[in-house]
Order: sequence, then structure tokens, then C-alpha cells
Amino acid sequence: MSTLDALLPAYLSDLLGDAEIAAEIDGLAQLAAMLRVEAALAAAQAEVGALPAQAARAIEAAAARLAARIDPADLAEATARDGVPVPALVALLREEAGAAAPAVHSGATSQDVVDTAWALCLKPALAILDGRLLRIGDALAALAAAHKATPMAARTRTQQAVPTRFGLAAAQWFAPFAAHRAALRDAGARACILSLGGAAGTQAAFGPTARAVEEAMARRLDLGVAELPWHSRREGGLALGAALAGAAASCGKIAQDLLLLARTEVGEVGFTDAGGSSAMPHKANPVAAEAALALARHAGALQAALHQAAMPADARDGAAWAQEWLAFAPLLLAVGACLARTERMLETLEVRPARMRANLVAFGSPTLAEAAGRALAATMAPDSADALLRRALAEAAASGDALSVVLKRLAPEAAAAAVDWAALDDPVGQAGEADAMIARALAAWAASR
Repeated sequence: MSTLDALLPAYLSDLLGDAEIAAEIDGLAQLAAMLRVEAALAAAQAEVGALPAQAARAIEAAAARLAARIDPADLAEATARDGVPVPALVALLREEAGAAAPAVHSGATSQDVVDTAWALCLKPALAILDGRLLRIGDALAALAAAHKATPMAARTRTQQAVPTRFGLAAAQWFAPFAAHRAALRDAGARACILSLGGAAGTQAAFGPTARAVEEAMARRLDLGVAELPWHSRREGGLALGAALAGAAASCGKIAQDLLLLARTEVGEVGFTDAGGSSAMPHKANPVAAEAALALARHAGALQAALHQAAMPADARDGAAWAQEWLAFAPLLLAVGACLARTERMLETLEVRPARMRANLVAFGSPTLAEAAGRALAATMAPDSADALLRRALAEAAASGDALSVVLKRLAPEAAAAAVDWAALDDPVGQAGEADAMIARALAAWAASR
């Protein structure tokens, strides 16, 4: 079990955890990345002539040996003392490097190693998240295409509003995902950059070879190079946190909508692997959707913590840095788990078109009132049309008759004759520009892939 998995009780790990992301960013992964950074630093310094090549090779071999056997728990006591694992890790690496020990960690500071290692861990984690975003978008696009003609009631402020299509609802859900993927790529590129500022961001210990060392080291680690050291500039991580939280928010929106549609009284969707109850045998709880929504909300709270951490004091700030550690890894885990639960939610979604249509017409078609009002206003004064429509709605609610039936009975003969009542009674035909909007959304998603 990874150290990050331990943040949750074992029985919650499959519900709210993400073992795949945890494996990329846990303590062991980060220490291994720190050792890669130390090896790359020595190799880059050798490349520009600042270290003997033999020393760099010895450090690289020592780092590989140490990475194969290191245990994060072994550094806990020293980290509690120093506030960062790097001094103890460097001491171990120097012991392992033998005669090359004086060349280990030359010119760098602990924050260079930790921040660069974190960038190395981020890259595979972000690739995993991008794959999930792609699969969620594809699943929603397929849903939109399959249900582009399925009528349902659009709801605003918890009430039925006007007819729409379930395909349009699905299109609205997946429309942000192309932007989320692009934002994650862009923010990831800004966050996955080398840190090599030295003691206080001046690179003084590297002398005139500083930029050459930085560029050579970045090439070896496949990371970007910043225009300036970024110990106290955390905008890259803040932007990445925002991109992560934004993707989770879109998943939370989907989960929230599906939870409402799955209510017993609504019943327009269900889930084939719903959870059971310890007390009520009839319950079919939408667990994946509940978990996705909870995780999306949690991601927003963690992003707020990153915002606080992005205001460090001075050239380096241990408190702000520690706050970033407390927020960033849990944010990645929360977003990863949110995306995973969203995938599961969509895999097990059961759409019920008959129930959607039944709910749409269950109360005398009040959702057609907007269309009826437009039709009447074309044949009579707007004030008269509005008064007639309100009277008809009240009578339809009291009698249970369809709105069109009541309007035909109440409307002046000329107005009644001018209205296409059959069209008004057809909820599929009253969905506005749904067809065109669904088509545009599907085309945009296909282009983004």
C-alpha cells in the first residue's frame, strides 16, 4: 500500500481512492524521482565541464542502487528535523557514491530537488488523467448521439421548464471536456519544469555555466526550463490545480444531474450496479455518482488551499511549501478518483426514454406553455395571449386536461384556428435548436480528439 493510500481507511480505497495515481506520486515515487534529479544534475555538470565525467557516472550508479532499496519511512525522523527529506537523502547518496561524494548535490538546494522531482512525478499522473478525460468525453458523445431525439423535460430551479432532448443534456455535459484536456496539457507544461535556482534563486554556486547546466539537465529529464528560478513563484502549480479542479467540477455537474434524474419519483435514469442498503432491501443507491460528486467538491476545497500556498514569503518559504505538499498530492488523488468514478457511473448508466416522455407530459404538458404562448401571441394581442395562457394553465392543472385541449376550448375561434395544435402537443418538435447544437458539439469533440 502506498503512503498516499494510507490517507484513507482501506475499506474506502476503491470508493474514494486512486491506486493508479497514487503509485505515480507517493513517497517512494518521489524519492526515486529525487535521486533521478541528483543523477541528472551531476551528468549535466559533467557535460559542461563543471564536474569530472567519472564522478557523474559514479553518482548516477549510486542513485540507481539507492533508489532500488530506499524506504520512505527511513527518512521520516530526519525529515521531521529538517522539514524536507533532501538533506538525509543526500547524505545517503554521498555514502553510496564513495569517492564521488563531494560532487553530489553540487550547487543545488533542497527545493530544487523536491520541486523537480514533483514535476517528474506529475507527468505520468497527468497522462493517466488525460486518458480518463478522453474516455469520459467519448462516452458522453456516444450518449448524445444515441439520444439526440429522446425528449425529456428540461428543469430550471428544480422545476420542469420546457421540452429538451436527453442528447442535448449529454452534449452540454461533454462540451467542456475538450477545453479541460487542453487546459490540463497547457498547465502541465507550465508546471512540469526544472527547478534549479540554488540557495536563494540566484544560481550563484553554478557560476557562468548555470544556464548551460540547467538546459542540459532539463534535456536529460525531459522537462521545460523556466526563464527565471521559481522557488517563490508558484503560478504554474496554481494553474495546474485550477485545471484539475475544473475538470472535477464538470464531472461533479454530471453526477449531480444524474443523481437528480435517478430519484425514485423521477426515475429517468438508473444504474446497473447500484449499491444496497443494510436496512432496506429495495434500495438501489447511485454510489458511483455520489462518490464522483463528493470528490469533485473536495477537489475544489483543495484548490483553495493551493491558492493560499501560492503566496510565499521572501525568496523561499517553508510554510507555504509545506501547505502545497498538503494540498497538491491529495488534489491529484481526488481528481483522479473523481474521473474514475465518473467513468464507472457512465459505464453503468441506464437511460429510460419512456419515463422521460411520461414525466414530460404527466401534468397536461405545462412545459409546452412557452411554445403555446408564442403561437397565441402571433394571433392576438400579447397581453390577451398572456392572460389566456395563464387561465388555461390554471384550468389544466385543476382538471388534468392537456394544455392544448384547454386552450382550444378557451381561445377565440380565430386564434384557435390559426394555431397548429398537433405541433404544440409534440414535445420532440418543441426542443428548439437541439438538433443543430448536438451536431455542433459532436463535431467539436471529434475535432478536439
